Amino acid sequence: MGRFITALLFLMITACSNTKNLAPPASISANDTPTVKKLYTHYNQWRGVKYREGGMSKKGVDCSGFVHLAYKQKLHKKIPRSTEMMSESGEKIKVSKLRPGDVVFFKTGWKARHVGIYVGKGEFIHASSSRGVMKSRLNNPYWKDAYWMSRRY
Repeated sequence: MGRFITALLFLMITACSNTKNLAPPASISANDTPTVKKLYTHYNQWRGVKYREGGMSKKGVDCSGFVHLAYKQKLHKKIPRSTEMMSESGEKIKVSKLRPGDVVFFKTGWKARHVGIYVGKGEFIHASSSRGVMKSRLNNPYWKDAYWMSRRY
């Protein structure tokens, strides 16, 4: 009987776990700026949505679509839709001058480019082609090596 209860408890606990192994939702604190609160709200609404080239919905979104929608829906600013066009607009800034809401760009392959939104404390939100919408650290060796530039709109 004891093993049955233990097994039942184990099944109940694991059945509620997230099979995608996602980080917990970003918590918003009273000390966060309005921009950070808006960006974390966007992230929490999209967290875990799978990557889809050209996607702009909860069925799938690509990196530039995720950034474009965050700016449109949460920051109420119109920015280009494509990573290439985003990289050619706005004010170019140094990584040491990043503020929440700035857009960060990466060279992830010979011609491949990636984009995300800086949220502060060395972190950015983005739609990863392998893991969907997620939060990452700029000092992660992969992203640190791939960092290309930042823009402010």
